[in-house]
Amino acid sequence: MSPAIRTAVVPAAGQGTRMLPATKAVPKELLPILELPALQLIVDEAAGAGVEHVVIVTSRNKPAIEAYFARSPEVERILERQGRAGLAERLRRYGSDIRLSFVHQDQPLGLGHAVACAADVVGDEPFHVMLPDEIM
Repeated sequence: MSPAIRTAVVPAAGQGTRMLPATKAVPKELLPILELPALQLIVDEAAGAGVEHVVIVTSRNKPAIEAYFARSPEVERILERQGRAGLAERLRRYGSDIRLSFVHQDQPLGLGHAVACAADVVGDEPFHVMLPDEIM
């Protein structure tokens, strides 16, 4: 039996042109599916599959992606006051139970290039590629 894959690469640097004008202000990966952003659903799915390290390949033009996963005790307290303690706990996992790394794709040169941008962080480990704009 092969060892479990513990790393996932999530390409999220695309320009989002298929979803304009919504993506002028919000990265497509942060657009909600029901109440949660697509990117959070992907990271949660990875964690549920035993992934311990998620490498998100993003663009310097999308600071909201890194900001979304930054700890925010104030947001966590608000969620708890709203009776959404489970969601607050899920957010706390990012950076502790689930290691997140961010790398930048400086030029939009396609999916293969985006995945290759994660090479230094992934190393020689096997990894999943998860696409947050392909939900089925």
